[in-house]
Amino acid sequence: MIDRGWDELDVLLVTGDAYVDHPSFGAAVIGRVLEAEGWRVGIVAQPDWTDAEALTVMGRPRLFCGITAGNLDSMLAHYTAARRRRREDAYTPGGAVGKRPNLASMVYAQLARKAFPGITTVLGGIEASLRRTAHYDYWQDKVRPSILADAKADILVYGMGEQAVREIARRCAGALPLDRIPGTARMPGARESDADRFADCVLLPSLEECRADIRKVRELTRLTEREQNPFGGRPLVQRHGARAVRIEPPAPPLSTEEMDRVYELPFLRLPHPSAAEPIPAFTMIRDSVTVVRGCSGGCSFCGLGLHQGRFLSSRSEASVLGEVRAMAAAPGFSGTVTDLGGPTANLYGSVNGTAAACRVCRRPSCLFPSPCPHLERRQEAAVRLMSRVREIEGVRHVFIQSGIRMDVALESPEYIRALARHHVSGHLKVAPEHLHPGTLRKMRKPGPEIFYAFQEAFAAESRAAGRRQYLVPYFISNFPGSTSREMREVERFVLRENWNLQQVQDFIPLPMTPAAAVYATGLDYETGAPVPVVRGLAERREQMGQLRPRARRGRRRRS
Repeated sequence: MIDRGWDELDVLLVTGDAYVDHPSFGAAVIGRVLEAEGWRVGIVAQPDWTDAEALTVMGRPRLFCGITAGNLDSMLAHYTAARRRRREDAYTPGGAVGKRPNLASMVYAQLARKAFPGITTVLGGIEASLRRTAHYDYWQDKVRPSILADAKADILVYGMGEQAVREIARRCAGALPLDRIPGTARMPGARESDADRFADCVLLPSLEECRADIRKVRELTRLTEREQNPFGGRPLVQRHGARAVRIEPPAPPLSTEEMDRVYELPFLRLPHPSAAEPIPAFTMIRDSVTVVRGCSGGCSFCGLGLHQGRFLSSRSEASVLGEVRAMAAAPGFSGTVTDLGGPTANLYGSVNGTAAACRVCRRPSCLFPSPCPHLERRQEAAVRLMSRVREIEGVRHVFIQSGIRMDVALESPEYIRALARHHVSGHLKVAPEHLHPGTLRKMRKPGPEIFYAFQEAFAAESRAAGRRQYLVPYFISNFPGSTSREMREVERFVLRENWNLQQVQDFIPLPMTPAAAVYATGLDYETGAPVPVVRGLAERREQMGQLRPRARRGRRRRS
């Protein structure tokens, strides 16, 4: 501030992650976006949440205090599926634990009000997105109110946030009300929460109804999911006693030009110098490049659709090539671009949301139960981009580490060929998640035949290229509706292939997701029929053991 001649900030951002000035870190993106608009921005990373003075090092901000728990929900960052404390926090120097509180968004907001009485507080990030309504919290095993109510924040931004935060800054500067901004939620006072003011809204089951009858969580989730279309979604209202949370429809996806402007901001792509040890999450993504946003898959266990939305945004080829050239010219570049991706790497260049039918569509997925004809899948754009990045001077390898949709990849032999020949480091991570057809339907994933077909196609292309390389499949144990009987489909596959799985994920119900609603209620999301749900740790261990038969039975191990 001294070097820039600033006597005060316009905006203070508080984040639960260590500060890394890289476009994969949310606080860095929001900070750079506001800076580009001319606002004076400061960031406090991982403050001491027991001391309000930790936020005052740059003085009181003029407009607002923006708060995020970080790139992960703080409870997910802290606890495993067994509700045990994790041994590492990947977003902290040295992987140290304990540098952020549980429910960090709530705690930081309370800290900001104590440090700066009367300050406007703005919640954002994925924790805020996934807790914007009342929700079932797996780690506490109870229905919690909207995080707006707990944090007593003025406004919550859900989704990626660039458009909303610019509008919030503009309105704060002009002393204008913060109502009806797309991609935001507010909790008006009791008088403003009069029912007559919400005639244009969808009324969700109240907090009190959900607490009294857990089955209402399913209804709440279904109603919320139906209104996630930014072009035709309606505002949502949920009562919390005498007050109400009003949630505006999502912000529209960024255009290619808007995406380019965000990712071309002057990120240093480095951790703040105060980080005395390496930050594991940065080490993993430092040479990766985001090329696409949005997830059209709609998997029932995933929070990305609720956060990034299902409509896709892709950067221009020129923008991506420019970023890679800058990376290649920077000191310390290893010659390897570790990823060209996003939620789904092979949907780069694909388009949805442009047809008139998309504007009124309420489907949660453009790919399940079958691909929508209005999703224009253009994998040739991804193939061309990968080829052009390989040609950049100083680049030796270009790998794909993000998830790929195997059903979409099978539509393009050219994509699988390029992937197998040039973009796999020996192991390709894929996510069939399960192999039982009934469980896959509950997950909103394609049938097991897709994984088998992709496995065969990838193996054939690898052989043709003279390369020995393998798939590394992710499977989820203890998914609602999956018992040890359904898991035998996966167990038989592991035995047949003689694999020792390195990637096993025990199911964790993320707030607001359909799978969390099924876990909480024990009811099928679509039909409302009872489904078996594994809850106890001993039961969970049984399915986890089914996914590790090599070690258990002493047979030959192979990755």
